[in-house]
Amino acid sequence: MKRVFFHVQHLLGIGHLKRAATICRALAQDGFEVTLASGGAAVPGAVPPDVNLVQLPALSAADVTFKNLVDEAGKPIGGEWKRARAARLLEAWRAAKADVLIVELFPFGRRQLRFELLPLLEAAGEALVVCSVRDLLQSRPSREAEAVALVENYFDRVLVHGDPRVAPFERSFAAAGRIAGRLAYTGYVVEALAPGGGDVGRGEVLVSAGGGAVGRRLLETAIRARPLTRLRDLTWRVLAGMNAEEADVKALLEISQDGIIVERSRNDFTALLRNCELSISQAGYNTVMETLQARARAVVVPFSQGSETEQGSRARLLAEGGLIEAVDEETLSPEHLAAAVERAAARPRPAAPGVDLDGARRTAELIRQWTA
Repeated sequence: MKRVFFHVQHLLGIGHLKRAATICRALAQDGFEVTLASGGAAVPGAVPPDVNLVQLPALSAADVTFKNLVDEAGKPIGGEWKRARAARLLEAWRAAKADVLIVELFPFGRRQLRFELLPLLEAAGEALVVCSVRDLLQSRPSREAEAVALVENYFDRVLVHGDPRVAPFERSFAAAGRIAGRLAYTGYVVEALAPGGGDVGRGEVLVSAGGGAVGRRLLETAIRARPLTRLRDLTWRVLAGMNAEEADVKALLEISQDGIIVERSRNDFTALLRNCELSISQAGYNTVMETLQARARAVVVPFSQGSETEQGSRARLLAEGGLIEAVDEETLSPEHLAAAVERAAARPRPAAPGVDLDGARRTAELIRQWTA
């Protein structure tokens, strides 16, 4: 049995971990023995039981700028902390005896983790070394030459989890042509829709903000937009997110009226998406792909704080293709959101997702080919 070791780091939301866990599940189902080393805060239930989880000492971003990293106690990390975590990662790598090393995002991002990733890559030996990267990056032209050099020095392959018909990699990484021989597109990664679910959420408006760390403004605006829309008489289900502060949940409850349900999170989120009349959400990779898979009418509000551009770029591309409605976070108001809801509600449900959503299975298939 071939063994795969996957390194992932989530810093603010949980999207990176969720995507990695979906890929790891597909690899395990394809017959690989999989170890997932997670460097972010623990998320109970996020990693499937058939994947070996190594929980590293947790790191997170101090704020939405992502410039400063802090430990579980919220304290800045120092040299001793970094050396200890790098040693723990190398210990896990050696114990796994893996044939394949997959590193998520680096060297196209996660430069703050060079203290542990460069030693890990140096230790890879004869293993197949693969970068797992989403469709769109935070464009950093000044860093592209460095990223190319690292790919050429350490990586055999680069898996782009996207559909080039929607967003070719060169759209956010202009030097993609220099590593074209190592690039392979997989399609977007999304967890398969769970069977069943019945009529849960049927006819509701579903409002969500991913993990909830930065979603309060969107959720409050959606609640205030409800009376301005044709869907005002439907139940609106507002999911604050597992990482939402208790004060944020309380604030949402205080402004809610009859017909609005406020919950922290749901295990049947994809069933709610499949049955809802309309979805309002942020535009994180996972949420958008789950929305397209569920063929839901949707309005998305891309997260744009801290100079973030990735969600906005993807949302605009999908909106141009007529798949969703998008509202800029900078101009978000109850009136603007209600207008977008009106446009989305007037459309028929999408007949098909419109993009390639087979990324998890295709990733496993490619890894199998490359290790044959």
